[in-house]
Order: sequence, then C-alpha cells, then structure tokens
Amino acid sequence: MNNIQEYLLSQADQKYRDFTLPLIPNVDEKTFIGVRLPILKKYAKELDIKDKEEFLDCLPHKYHEENVLHAFILSNIKDYDEFIKRVDSFLPYVSNWLVCDTICNKHLYKHLDKLIKEIYVWLKSKEIYRVRYAVKCLMNYYLGDEFKEEHLLKVQEIKADDYYVMMVVAWYLATGLAKNYDLFIKAIEEKRFDKITHNKAIQKAVESYRVSEEHKVYLKSLKIK
Repeated sequence: MNNIQEYLLSQADQKYRDFTLPLIPNVDEKTFIGVRLPILKKYAKELDIKDKEEFLDCLPHKYHEENVLHAFILSNIKDYDEFIKRVDSFLPYVSNWLVCDTICNKHLYKHLDKLIKEIYVWLKSKEIYRVRYAVKCLMNYYLGDEFKEEHLLKVQEIKADDYYVMMVVAWYLATGLAKNYDLFIKAIEEKRFDKITHNKAIQKAVESYRVSEEHKVYLKSLKIK
C-alpha cells in the first residue's frame, strides 16, 4: 500500500490540484494530491490482482486519489457478487460526488434483475452517497427500454434533503426527460419534487441536446418561481 501511495504522490500536478479543489468543496485539502483522472484510471488497470485485493481491503484510505482509484478498480470488476460486496463496503467511506460518480461498471447490465433489488435498499439508506449512487445506477442502467414507472416512484420516496442527492435526482429527471419524456414529464407537470430539484431538472433538460426544442419551450413554462 505504501508503494501505491508513493506512486500517487509522484504524479501530483499542482495546476490540476488548484483547478479541481474548488469543484469538490467537501474534500479536505490535506488529502488532495492532484492526480489527473486518466492517470488513475490507467493505474487501476495496471495493478496486479493481489495488489488490487489488498488495496480494496485497506479502508479507510488516506488520500482522495486513493478513493478515486478504488472507484476505478470497482468499475472493472466483472463478477457481480464480488462487485456488490466490494461496493457495499466502500460506500460508507465515500464523501464526495466525484468518487461516487466514478463508480460505473458496464458489467452490471448483465444483472439488472438482481441489481434493482440492491438499488431499492440503497435508496432508503441514511448514507448520502449510497443514496446518490443508487440514483445514478437508475440513471445509468434503467432508462430507455429498461425504465419502469416504479423506479421513479422509488426516487420520489427518498427522504434525504442533502444537496448532492437533490442534484443527482435532478440529473436523473433531466436524463429521463431525454429518454422517456412522456413518462417523466408527468412528474414535472405534477411538481412531485421540491423547488430546487424541480427547477434544476428543467435547467439540465433545457441544456441537453437530446431534448427537442418544442419540449424545452414547454419545460421552461413549468419552472417554479
């Protein structure tokens, strides 16, 4: 583990650190090295299996970049049960949106029937970033042909009023408006979400190239003043 830390420290980029820190305000500056994401992503693939396993077991990590590296390693795990076990143990230590959103495993598409059950449990959690990750999974894997109205109903039941949960819900709604407009527009018309989430969802949808101009005009008329 010392070798991993030494490598990360050797890749510090002060300009990148200065640029990125304000974008992740809830990261302790002392834990932020300033390693660019492509370097971390590449390093996650280069580590051998033994080192990866030892690293994933070594929680909590000291540096922000170690958490990002952890997220990239999780994203490459092919075995579903192993992934769920590992992500369950890691989410309590996630403390910012960047680490949370870095976990994106394409292999989960093969296990959507099982994954949705986990998501429904995570949505009820008191852990902010477990809830955020659950909503992001719904956005990544269950829109388009995989969407069911019960998914949206489960999101409506979220109790957390944290800013980073509200923002991912807004992102989810905006993406839903792009992929399943007729079903998601009902939630906007009926104002099922709080004012901040509602208006941010409209803003994101209006900024999206995937939403038609006609729909954008209508969405603007539904903003809560």
